[in-house]
This record gives sequence, structure tokens and C-alpha cells, in this order.
Amino acid sequence: MAVYVMMGVSGSGKTTIGKLLAEKLDLPFYDADDFHPPENVEKMKNGIPLEDKDRKGWLKVLAQNIIRWNKNGGAVLACSALKEKYRKQLTSIPEKELYWIFLQAEFQVILNRLKSRKGHYFKPEMLNSQFETLEEPTYGLRINVNTSEENILKEIMANLNLPEAEIGLIGLGVMGKSLALNLLSKGFKVSVFNRHVPGKEEGIAKDFVQENAEKFIFKGFDDLQDFVKSLQRPRKIILMVNAGAAVDTVIENLLPCLDKGDIITDGGNSHYKDTLRREQALQEQGVHLMGCGISGGEEGALKGPSVMPGGSVEAYKQLGPFLEKIAAKDKNGNPCCTHIGPDGAGHFVKMLHNGIEYGEMQLIAEIYHLLRFYTQINPEAIADLFEVWNREMKSYLLEISVDILRKKENEGFLIDKVLDAAKQKGTGGWSTNAALELGVPLDTITAAVLARNISGMKEIRIEASKLYNPSNNQEGKLDEIKEELFRAYKSASIINHAIGYDLLRVASSEYNWKLNLSEISRVWTNGCIIRSGLMEDLVEVFKDSDAHLLLDKNMISAIKQYQASLTNIVATSLQAGYSVPFLSAAANYLLNFTSAQNAANMIQAQRDYFGAHTYERNDKPRGEFFHTQWKSNN
Repeated sequence: MAVYVMMGVSGSGKTTIGKLLAEKLDLPFYDADDFHPPENVEKMKNGIPLEDKDRKGWLKVLAQNIIRWNKNGGAVLACSALKEKYRKQLTSIPEKELYWIFLQAEFQVILNRLKSRKGHYFKPEMLNSQFETLEEPTYGLRINVNTSEENILKEIMANLNLPEAEIGLIGLGVMGKSLALNLLSKGFKVSVFNRHVPGKEEGIAKDFVQENAEKFIFKGFDDLQDFVKSLQRPRKIILMVNAGAAVDTVIENLLPCLDKGDIITDGGNSHYKDTLRREQALQEQGVHLMGCGISGGEEGALKGPSVMPGGSVEAYKQLGPFLEKIAAKDKNGNPCCTHIGPDGAGHFVKMLHNGIEYGEMQLIAEIYHLLRFYTQINPEAIADLFEVWNREMKSYLLEISVDILRKKENEGFLIDKVLDAAKQKGTGGWSTNAALELGVPLDTITAAVLARNISGMKEIRIEASKLYNPSNNQEGKLDEIKEELFRAYKSASIINHAIGYDLLRVASSEYNWKLNLSEISRVWTNGCIIRSGLMEDLVEVFKDSDAHLLLDKNMISAIKQYQASLTNIVATSLQAGYSVPFLSAAANYLLNFTSAQNAANMIQAQRDYFGAHTYERNDKPRGEFFHTQWKSNN
């Protein structure tokens, strides 16, 4: 926040240059002459110089307005302010927030200007009294106006030490650092901030700047106010901090430093309902909040992630060019970034991306485990098989699994030394909770989440294995199952995506987000963790219809080819003593989804029996409900 006072004698160009500066800084412009009372104006029209008593009330009104303007984000004021005591009266805000710009020139230069000016009440004869009254300031910026308006403005801008950074980033963890370097590599002027915690986080931002000084010139801060002051208006700030209370704390600390129209972008994995709550709260204060999903991990953040921003269209117009520039590119060279929708839509879509990711990871893990222990082939052989599969699948997760399986430590494979206790950050579970709230089945994703949960029970699992003393798992031959296993993999992956997109479809309707499933798929074709050949296909599938994916004719054809293999692999795995919760969930979902008649009629009868919850009949129109006294024979 700042108020810039353009001062000098009449004819020095205060109004003209002041308006140009206000336009440059995107600030409102005010002319002090417009605040004179009628009696002052009448005096000046008649060529009568104003006395101090005439200016007293006028200066008081200006001082009050300077406070208001500064509070509302700043302004440019054209005011003669010839005497030091006038300037002191106008200094109603902290001196560091009040910038004096003294426009000066020789008497003859100003006189010539006044003689050529028409329609102004100031008479050239009054110029002598102004020069006699003028007490030149020893502070502020002094500009000689005996040059073009363009040159004057350039000199002012060069000397004001105005904010230079186009965008700011808060939070220099792994993702934050990578994203900052991505922005810098695209030519953007960036400021970074990291909190200062004695003994724990000290000098993080300045060290980061120093480490990259040979490549980029940018500023690092551990003082939040100085960081905000370094940013051009409207300020654009990306938060890369842990989801939850940390986001609320940073926003709370930021707000006193911000102005109306500024934009905060939460680039972490925040819950979409938290984003909706924060956006509504900030909207009341005139500050935009965008919930922006970012996928791709450390490498993606550095080289080009998939970006899923949600929020107002107005905010996206301001921030979109930055996000699109740093995003990965699809096969046509377009950025893997699009305006997802309003309020929490961006974070919801990122949450569901992670849900699908949980499922795909569990799918690969189950197949790896079956191959490693059922067929007894080593990780290198599994990597070779996955590599062949991936020529068709073009899956990033399958690709990295090949690298993982080939990694050795000393003479052994590193994967064999990794503890089988998986962790999670919560986004998969959030997807399950959202599905429960919206009444959407989420079988595969939920199975993947719960599989991680039970994997974390490592000590209990070890104890249980001793107590139950299960018989040795059966073994099989790779050649007997590898083709069927690949078909099962492809069908389960399609089903997993269909389940995830169904949740997007229902949420879009429930929250009136108008999600574009084809465009979301396009954004997921590069940069993100779930990019694959299937995702490329979904871009085209959802151009024609937003219906359930398993109703698409091409998907129906593929599933019909693969369903028997999926069922057989599940049966083989369970009979051989290998847990396959994801594959089982996919097979069961498909059977339920394609069943004209399932077991739910018994559930409805049970509910009506003990709770009189009523039921519908298949021989009556939908919407008619009935209750029966089930114990009676009549």
C-alpha cells in the first residue's frame, strides 16, 4: 500500500504525469484541486493567491483521504504542496508509505507551459508567487520536467524502486523449490518466501536464492511484509505449504498485507471443502483464492506439471498465463492446464486424480506380487514383462515400476529390501469419503486405500501369520498366466478410471461445476502421475458424451474381451493364497454394474422388516413405496 504525491508549481505537469503514473501502477488518480471548497476556487479564478488559512481545511480533507486511499490499496495524488508545513500536514500515513515526487523546471519553462494552456483557472501572473512560496523538499524523488512525458514517466519508474516480481511463492519444500525454478526458467520475475523458525528453518529463502544465483536473479525473504511489498499489483501468490491448518495460518498472516483484487493460489493438496470455505471468506474481503491441484511430483513441478486450477474466471485470467506457461504440454503442444471450474473444483479434481493414482499403483503392486511369488520370477524378468506391456499402455506408473524393479543394491534387487508397509497422505481416503457423501460406488479406489491401511499393520500381520500358520502359497508358471494377466490388468485399469470419472460426473452435477471431462483428461495426458495411453483415448471418448465410461461402445468391446481373464486371475490368485483386493474389487464392480438383477432386493426387504423403511416393487412404477408386515403369512 502506498500513496504517491505528485508535487510542484502549477504548470509542472502534476495532473498529466500523475494520470500516466496512476495508469502504469494500476492505481486511482486524484487531483487536489478538486477538493478545494468553492470559495478557494473563486479566489484563484480571480487571480487572488490563497493564504494559509484558506488551505487549512483543504489540507485536512486531503490528509483524511490519503489515509483512506492507502487503506484501499494506494493512489496517485497531484498536489502543489509547496511549503514544508503543508507536506507535514499531508503526512497522515507512515512516511515509508507516502512517496513524494517533485516535478521541477526553470521558471521560464513553466511560464511557457502556462501561457499555452487553455481552460484552467490558474493565471500565469500567479506563477511568481508560487515560485516565491516554494520550499523545495530535501527528500523524495526530484524530476526535471523539461523533457517529454514519456521520458518523465520512465525516469520516475526507474527511480521509485517499485515492486519487480510478477509472482510470489511461499513455501520452499521440495515442490515449492521446483515450482519456483520452473517459473524462473520461463522468464518470470519471482520472489520467494519461507518462514523463519530459530534452530529449524533459518535463511531458507536466501540460501535458495544464493544456490541458484548463477542461473537466475530473484529475491528471497523471511519477512512476510517485505515479501508482499516486492510483488507487483494485483499480487499473485502461490502457496506451497502443507494442507490443513498451515494453509489457514499463512492466509491469516497474509491478509493484512494484501489489497482488494490480489490473488492467493493454494497449490497444495487441500481438501476441496476447505478451499470452498477459504474462498468464500476471502471473497468477502475482495481477495481471490484459487485452489490449484498440481501433479507430477518433484520432476513435474520442475519441468512441467499437470495443473488443475479452480476458482473465479476473473482470477484465472490474471494467473492463468503463468500456470499455462509452466505446465507440461500435450501431444498438440497445448498446456496441460485449464480452468477446471469455480470454488473447490480444482482441488476436487486433483483429489480424484490421486484416487485413480492409488488404484493404478495398487493394481501394479498386486500383479508384481503375483509374478514375484506365484511364478517365482525375479524383478528383472518382471521389469522385462512390464516393459513389453507398456509399449501398448504408455503408462507413467508402469514405466517407473520398470525402473524400480531393475534397481540393484550390491548384488540384490532393492525392491526386495523395501518394507511392505505403504503410507498415504489422505487424498485417496478423501475420495472415498466424497463418494460416500455423493452416493457413488468407488470400489477399486476404496480397496486400494484400505489395502494401504492393512499394509501398515505390519507387526500384527507378522503375528497373525504365525498364529494361523497358513500353508505355503501355491506356485504357477509364467507362460500359463502372463497373457491372461495382461488382459486382467487392462480391464481393471479401465474399470478403475470409469469409477473415478463417475465420481467426477456426479460431483459436477451436485456442485454445479460443469466439469469438462474431456478437457480434464487432456490435462492428465502429460505431466501428471496417471498419464497413459488410456488417458489419451479418454480425451476423445468424453468429447462425445459425459456418460459412464463403461457405457462407451469401445470400452464395452474391450471389457467383453478382458472380463473372463480378470475373473480367472482373481480366482487363481485367491486359490493360490494371494490377496488381490483391487483386482477383486474391479471384478465385483463390473459384475454388479452389468447385473440387471442383484442382491439389493433382500437388503430392502430386511430394512423394511426391522425399520419400516419401505421398498419399491418391480411390478409397480418407480417412486411408489410399500411397507409389509413380513412376519404375517397374509
